[in-house]
Amino acid sequence: MTRTAICLLAGSMAGGLTGCGAGAAGTDAKEPFTPQIVGTYEAEDARFIGNVHAASSRSGYSGTGYATGFDSESDGVAFSISVEETGFYDLVFSSAASDYKENRVFVDGVGYGEVITAEKDFAESTVTRVYLENGEHEVSVMGYWCYIDLDKVTVQTAEPLSEDAFAVSAKLADPLATDSAKRLMSYLADSYGQVVLSGQYCDTGSLGKEFQAVKKVNGNLTPAVLGLDFIEYSPSRVENGSTSRATDFAKSFWENGGIVTFCWHWNAPSKYLTGAWYSGFYKEHTNIDLDKIMNGEDPEGYDLLMQDIDAIAQQLLILQEADVPIIWRPLHEASGGWFWWGDCSAESYKKLYITLFEKLTGEYGIHNLIWLWNGQSAAWYPGDAYVDMIGWDIYPGEHEYGSQIGTFIKASKCSTDRKIITLSENGCVPDPELLKRDGAMWSFWCTWGGEFVKGTSNFASYSDQYTEGEKLAEFYANPLVITQDELPDLKTYPIREDAK
Repeated sequence: MTRTAICLLAGSMAGGLTGCGAGAAGTDAKEPFTPQIVGTYEAEDARFIGNVHAASSRSGYSGTGYATGFDSESDGVAFSISVEETGFYDLVFSSAASDYKENRVFVDGVGYGEVITAEKDFAESTVTRVYLENGEHEVSVMGYWCYIDLDKVTVQTAEPLSEDAFAVSAKLADPLATDSAKRLMSYLADSYGQVVLSGQYCDTGSLGKEFQAVKKVNGNLTPAVLGLDFIEYSPSRVENGSTSRATDFAKSFWENGGIVTFCWHWNAPSKYLTGAWYSGFYKEHTNIDLDKIMNGEDPEGYDLLMQDIDAIAQQLLILQEADVPIIWRPLHEASGGWFWWGDCSAESYKKLYITLFEKLTGEYGIHNLIWLWNGQSAAWYPGDAYVDMIGWDIYPGEHEYGSQIGTFIKASKCSTDRKIITLSENGCVPDPELLKRDGAMWSFWCTWGGEFVKGTSNFASYSDQYTEGEKLAEFYANPLVITQDELPDLKTYPIREDAK
């Protein structure tokens, strides 16, 4: 039996989950779950790191005060906590700040997520589903965005996860989707929760430096998913001499049995470029106002955006003609605000996303796409009618191999339907055994290129900076991980009834 067989996860999983597909975000419990508090720990009594110290001038704290002085990434608080039973727990932090802040949470030195602080008064932020064995543990909060006051952490039992939450529909948002897109989606739905597909971004295709660097340390195994970017097809880059072979690389990888995902670092139209033309996807290098464009105040800007979409549509039509299905991830990471398509209201972003969907599927008749939304905040979700998969991009630091279960759960809650959740970009590769244990079976990971895998030499030396070579080889060899040679023949893969 190959690693693509269904129910690879059958049997017991940590935390009492059993059966095929057990352990995903969401819950179908018939009775409301009431968490049991197992301990509350005051920050002013914890161990201070760096500049952190106790204070009591801000009102609303519990205990005798709170911890303040998070001025840099070397400043933090370390709590010593204890649990009597092995299992999953939520860590509920109380913090306050003058404006929105994110700061990192570590459990026994492993990154587990962030404390989100968005209120001037003390308010709660939860890091969900942390696996703790019985005994003592260290929970630390370290500066990232810094500048918070931390009051306490409460440890409570985590809500059990649904037994059937990996049971997703293969139906695509585009009712006219091609058979090749339906076959790929059927495979993704069938394998979801059972295995995780390996993936790698490489702008020069499967023979490029990133792929070769990865293969040098993983036993010559080829990632199942190739990540590419339509960036160089953006008209404002073409005007400055950019060229690309991304479409050719996609066709070749599909013909050789792989899966292709595309993002688009959309370089703004030349009219709106204010800095280096090659950085025209960042907001600080443009003066584009998407709110005005989408509410009709800048009709010329709207026309220019439509012309840019026309250029990318031509490449997608080439891929459709070659019958290459694409996992399509446009307008990514919008809620972060660093790209121009996120430097606006969520409503304007959603209007642009829906316009893109309708223009490509309606005007151009492009139906070979699986729409992967990656806005990174539920407030920016355009709606189930326009989304097939939900992705999240996570860069937790160096040598951080955790499952990112908290983010997995957060991603799953963006939709009212049950969608496939994927790690659409990552720095460190997650440990597949932790994915299984925690119930965070991302559909695939797709490691970003450059420094995240490649050394500084002119060819394909591997860099241990983020994922150590030994770890990468271990992860790729794990039976839970699918490589290109283990994919089924996706050109003949059965189309599920719910996808027809």
